[in-house]
Amino acid sequence: MTKKLPIFTLGVEEEYQIIDPDTRDLRSHLSKIVDGAKIILNEQVKAEMHQSVVEVGTNICKNVSEAKNEIKFLRSKIVELAAKQNLVVGGAGTHPFSRWQDQPITDDPRYHHIVNELQDAARSNLIFGMHCHVGIENREIGLQLMNQACYFLPHIFALSTNSPFWEGRNTGYKSFRTKVFDKFPRTGLPEYFDSVQSYDNYLETLVKTNCIDNPKKIWWDLRLHPFYDTIEFRICDMSLTVDEAMCIVAIIQAIVAKLYKLTMANTSFNIYRIALIKENKFRAARYGIEGNMIDFGLQKEVDTKCLIHELLEFIDDVVDELGSREQINFIHTIMKEGTGADKQLKVFEQTHDLTKVVDMITSEFTRGL
Repeated sequence: MTKKLPIFTLGVEEEYQIIDPDTRDLRSHLSKIVDGAKIILNEQVKAEMHQSVVEVGTNICKNVSEAKNEIKFLRSKIVELAAKQNLVVGGAGTHPFSRWQDQPITDDPRYHHIVNELQDAARSNLIFGMHCHVGIENREIGLQLMNQACYFLPHIFALSTNSPFWEGRNTGYKSFRTKVFDKFPRTGLPEYFDSVQSYDNYLETLVKTNCIDNPKKIWWDLRLHPFYDTIEFRICDMSLTVDEAMCIVAIIQAIVAKLYKLTMANTSFNIYRIALIKENKFRAARYGIEGNMIDFGLQKEVDTKCLIHELLEFIDDVVDELGSREQINFIHTIMKEGTGADKQLKVFEQTHDLTKVVDMITSEFTRGL
């Protein structure tokens, strides 16, 4: 008899752009949106370091359908509250032309501390991401799954790419957000850890030596959460639409479930060197789903879309048990129509006007709500 999968609970966090509908520039909401949202949403909404950013997070969700309903509700509420301030909301990894120098920092001791330590690296960190927590049985299994899941990070990232512009320039990247974030310490792909004890020893060393004041200041693309029984995927750009976001969340959950299934059958997935996976991450940032990545097993370049189709085959046997086939099937729309970055670039190619790109970002944000 096949053992049933455990429930891989989900928590999704999104970072929204608050935009002036006339100038299409980012605009400080002076915490009015966050304060208004807290009355309805309590701790599900919070300010971010820049005053033009609002972060939301779902409750713990049993499946992707629950998470999707929560994200739709959260997006709707923030749009509603922004409209009361004559502001609009958008979803992308960077704003097409806003300058970080013009964006005020939120008046909060936590952010003052980060800016004091990291200076312009922090001030210029005007980026927007989507984070996905997947619940795991315990941290020891979580660490094994984290080590194995690293291979798939570039595949997930390629699908999420949505930040081709930075300060009014076409950067040539499908995701420039990661290039901006690279200036922070303790970012990028996590290294391999052979046990939870060695992982915790690493965190303790950083705290003891005043590198960090708490273990949450590990900002890797994937981390074993220091306080919750989750592994947290942090590599994704903020998505344009709910459907895109939840497709990626469903794929993340299915990867964890499939790797768990293999681990329980003593058939763990190959663990590849982080130095190799970095090559695929660069290709994903540069080309999104339109380029090639390396198939390390075959040791050759393969069309990224082919590798994503292989990923779909790899996770197929857990998808129905997770109840996420409908959300995962949206990947075929992404492969056909392009990622958020492809859509932004298409609008710019047609109009040569970045304000029109912003209009697309804000209109897509509410699609399906």
